[in-house]
Amino acid sequence: MQDNQIANETANENTIQTAIQTKPVTYGGFWKRVAAYIIDWLILMLLSFVLMIIMGVFLAFKGLDPEDETAMLGVSLMGNLITLMLTWFYYAGMESSSKQGTFGKSLLGMKVTDLNGGRISFLRASARYFSKILSALLLFIGFIMVAFTEKKQGLHDMIAATLVVNK
Repeated sequence: MQDNQIANETANENTIQTAIQTKPVTYGGFWKRVAAYIIDWLILMLLSFVLMIIMGVFLAFKGLDPEDETAMLGVSLMGNLITLMLTWFYYAGMESSSKQGTFGKSLLGMKVTDLNGGRISFLRASARYFSKILSALLLFIGFIMVAFTEKKQGLHDMIAATLVVNK
């Protein structure tokens, strides 16, 4: 009798523990993700601005002639490449890190996961980042999908097999 009672108490404790551990998953909604994007955009614009000032000062010391169109085209292309690399490493690096999200997502209590709730790799985060180009090219419908899909996934999330969930 006593062994049976101990077994029942242990089973009840395990059931309670399982219920505590399995809280329902809620997904990051459209407007919350837009707000996170705006925060991230402001951070990236500030970083880009600082880098462009540093680059301008460096080029001024090198004696670059602002009237040389070829040189200015090269500087512009270099600036665009630096900005692309900065944004790629920001998004992919932050989303694949232990934080699982950019500063904007973290501030708003969201993180990026794989379909099982696990941390994503840098490669998957990169695929997610570059898939956003397709989401934008399709008249931003790939982003708007977040508002209408069951798991609040955009096209880029579906391509990379990722979710944005609330912490």
